[in-house]
Amino acid sequence: MTFSVTILGSNSALPTSTRYPSAQILNVSERFFLIDCGEGTQMQLRKYRIKFARINHIFISHLHGDHCFGLIGLISTLGLLGRKVDLHIYAHKDLEELLGPHLEYFCADLPYEIIFHHLDFKNQKVIYEDKRVVVESFPLIHRVPTCGFLFREKEKEPNIRKDAIIRYNLSIRDIVSIKQGNDFVEEGGNKIPVEQLTVASPRARSYAYCSDTRYCRRILPIINEVDLLYHEATFTHELKKLATQTSHTTARQAATLARDANVGKLLLGHFSNRYKKLDDFIVESSDVFNNTVLVKDGDTFHVANQESK
Repeated sequence: MTFSVTILGSNSALPTSTRYPSAQILNVSERFFLIDCGEGTQMQLRKYRIKFARINHIFISHLHGDHCFGLIGLISTLGLLGRKVDLHIYAHKDLEELLGPHLEYFCADLPYEIIFHHLDFKNQKVIYEDKRVVVESFPLIHRVPTCGFLFREKEKEPNIRKDAIIRYNLSIRDIVSIKQGNDFVEEGGNKIPVEQLTVASPRARSYAYCSDTRYCRRILPIINEVDLLYHEATFTHELKKLATQTSHTTARQAATLARDANVGKLLLGHFSNRYKKLDDFIVESSDVFNNTVLVKDGDTFHVANQESK
């Protein structure tokens, strides 16, 4: 099953000819989640051949333009494409009020419903759940209320060994019981341990998205051991003071969080437009956490299935 993130926009406030503002698509078993929606998002969706109709949930980390200016255009386009399915938007409560006049003026005849879900910017909270994935929001530290998002697959039941089904003539009731973690007891009373009857399912995969934020160590328990961590790195460490003043993070600070949280891979983005080359970002982050990548628009990162620990 697929678990991947595609970068649609990797720059900070100002778009360039090669880097759009923040936006990403997370694919969890063909469930498509749009994370932030900066200017140009729908152009990037077309460029990288991501089907608009597959997006049912949009998560907006905070109400700065480089994270949401593409939203009204995408909403309008979805209507022109004849969308009928509800669209769920998770964001600060002000977004519903701000979009209201635009929707009324430009999108009065939308053929689908928009359902707003207001985020909690003080507490970690489950905001979406289905049979495959759980999504949580958690507070970050920025100049306006800002959330990060944690996506986790649900743990799957173990698989029954085919040879065990034949050997012990297991019924459907037996299989259900074994999948729930119970041993199997033969008619004569002989107990067969569940470990001998099953094969562990692949380990559940995870992705954490940390948008604009000051260096924030209180998120360490939340992002602990995630497979993929995206963290903003607006500045290199020589501008640490400016990063603190503007509530942003340096590449070294992001790498420190990745190291201390024991994550699988660190993705750095949201680079300031003041940098024409990004070599210093990878140098200073890799000194702290080696498995670091500077993201580019169009990059896709896959998390493979792995055996349970």
